[in-house]
Amino acid sequence: MEPRDNQAEASYTFGDRSSSDIVVRLRNEEGRDDWIYCHSKILSEKSQYFADRLSDKWPTCKILDSRYCVEVICQESDYDHHINLLRLLYLVSDDVHEDNLCHNVKSALGILSVAKELSCPQIVTACVNYLEAVPWEEGEEEEILRTVPRIGSEAEPILARLQPVDQSAVTEIFVSAFRFATSSPPLPLGDIKSSAQEQIEYMITEDDDAPLLIADEEVKLEVKECVKSLFGRFFQCLEETSFKPVESEVINKKGSFRMVLSDLSWAFQILTKMEVVRDFVITWVDISEKLVKVVEQLETTVAETVEIRVKVIEVTAKVIEAIGYGTVILPTAKRLEMVKLWLPFVRNTKPLVDSPVTEDEENGTVRYKIDGEIWQALESSFVSIILALPSADQAEILTEWLGKNGLYPDLTEAFEVWCYRSKVAKRRLGLLGGEEDENGMS
Repeated sequence: MEPRDNQAEASYTFGDRSSSDIVVRLRNEEGRDDWIYCHSKILSEKSQYFADRLSDKWPTCKILDSRYCVEVICQESDYDHHINLLRLLYLVSDDVHEDNLCHNVKSALGILSVAKELSCPQIVTACVNYLEAVPWEEGEEEEILRTVPRIGSEAEPILARLQPVDQSAVTEIFVSAFRFATSSPPLPLGDIKSSAQEQIEYMITEDDDAPLLIADEEVKLEVKECVKSLFGRFFQCLEETSFKPVESEVINKKGSFRMVLSDLSWAFQILTKMEVVRDFVITWVDISEKLVKVVEQLETTVAETVEIRVKVIEVTAKVIEAIGYGTVILPTAKRLEMVKLWLPFVRNTKPLVDSPVTEDEENGTVRYKIDGEIWQALESSFVSIILALPSADQAEILTEWLGKNGLYPDLTEAFEVWCYRSKVAKRRLGLLGGEEDENGMS
C-alpha cells in the first residue's frame, strides 16, 4: 500500500479504512488493543514522532509491515487523549482556532501531554494558547501544576497567572486594599469592602505558606495613617451621636457609628498582626470616657442599644487585653481609669446581651450575641490589670465588686491574690529590708 501523496489533504478522513495507508496500533498493559486507520501524509507532516517512525532511517523500516503499522504504547487514562490527538491532526491548520480544537481544560491537558510525547508542535501550541486563555477551577489548577512543567518552555505562558509577583506589586495592592477597607464606600460596595478586609488578613497571615506581605516601616506608616483617618470618622460619629439630631438623621448617624466600630474592630486585628497597636490603644484610652458617656446616653430601642454596646465591647476587649498583658504599657493612672470606666459598662451590658431583646419596629425578637470567649478574655484581662495596680486601688475595686454581690466579671482570682499579698506584705517587705538578719532568721 503506497502513500497517496497526490491526494488533496482536505480529502483525507480520519479513520477511513478505504483510503488509509497506515495503521496506528494503540496498546496498553491491560490488554487493550485498538487499530486506528490513518494517513501517512497527515501523520508525517504534523508529528515528528510519526515522521521518524515512517522514515527509511527507522531501524525496523525494512521489517515486513513495520512501515504500515506503528505501535504506540499508552496508559489506559491516556487512551482517549491519543485518539483525540490523532483526530486533531486532521483538523489543525493555520485558519483553525484553538477553541475549535479544545473543549475543556481536562481534555486540553491530556492532549497537550500526548502532543508533546508525539512531537506535534501545532497541537502543542493550540493547547497552550487555549489553556493560557480560559478560566480554571481550583482542581484544574492543581492538575495544570502537575502537567505543564513537564512540557517544557513552550508551555510556560500557561503558568504566567500562577507566578509569584514582585514584592512591590504586593505592597501596592495591599496599601490600596487597606485604604478601601478603612474607607466609607456607598452601601452597594459593602460586600467588596468585606472581601478586601478578608484578603488583607489572608495576605499577612502565616498558615501553610509564608505571609504574602511582610510589612516594612513604610507600609506600617501607611496603615497607621489609614487607621488615623478611620478614628477621625469615629470622632465625627461620636460628636454627631452625642447631639440630638432631627428624626430623619437618626438612623443614618447610628448606622455610621456601628459601621465605624466594626471597622475599628477589624483594624485592631490587623494592627496586632503587624505589631503596631500602641497608637490605637492610646487613642481608645483617650476617648473612652466620652465614648462610654455617649453610648450610655443614646436614645435608642433596646435592640439598638445592645447592638451598639456589643460592637463597642468587641473593640474594648481587644484594647483591655493589650493593656492587661503588657502589649502596650500605660501609666498607673490610665490603667486605673480604664478599669473604672469599662468594668461597670461591661457588667451592665452582659445581662442585656444574655437576654432576648425586642426590636419594636418589627415586633420580633432579635438576639445580639458576644462570643463566650470574649467575656472570658475580658474577665482575665481585667484581673491582670487589677493585679498590676497598687494594693489600695485593688482594695477599692474589689470592695465595689463584692458590694455588687460578685457580679460579672468574676474577680475571685484577684481577690485571692490581694488577700495573700496583703497578709504577707509586712513579712516580705521586712525580709527585703533586712529584718531577716535582725531577727536571726535564716
